[in-house]
Amino acid sequence: MAEPELTAEEGGKKKSKLVLIIIAVVVLAGGGAGAYFFLFASDDPSGAAVQTSSGGSSAPVSESGDKALYVAMPRPFQFNAPGITRERLVQIEVQLMVRGPDNEELAKRHIPMIEGTLLRVFSSANADDLVTESGKTELRDKSTSQVRQVMNDLEKNPVIEEVLFTGFVIQ
Repeated sequence: MAEPELTAEEGGKKKSKLVLIIIAVVVLAGGGAGAYFFLFASDDPSGAAVQTSSGGSSAPVSESGDKALYVAMPRPFQFNAPGITRERLVQIEVQLMVRGPDNEELAKRHIPMIEGTLLRVFSSANADDLVTESGKTELRDKSTSQVRQVMNDLEKNPVIEEVLFTGFVIQ
């Protein structure tokens, strides 16, 4: 009589293990699908690239839905920034975000002009402002608007969507 009870318990354990395995597979598959849609889904269904400048107006950078490309500046910018208490040495690494290969080529062609513009903007910075997050954001926004203005004057197209700081060291 004891033997039939043991086989019934073993059969129940096998079924509960099978149910747990099935649940684990379903959860993992759902998590993988969610991660795929989160990472690869587009937020803009129309595909139009629109840049909102610091002034709040929308200016299309590219008519097509081109993917973002990044143009690295050849060397980091190093400059002295005056401050109230003391002068500080600042090093900023910059990349330019553009849309499409045409804008990428235009940005590469005008790197000396872009470097000059960024140096002019950076040299007007105050070390006391650059220590704060809002000061860095303000410098980045001012850099973006100045570079876009220069590129618009040269190419009749803003070309650059955003100036990105990929490295920022202040001593």
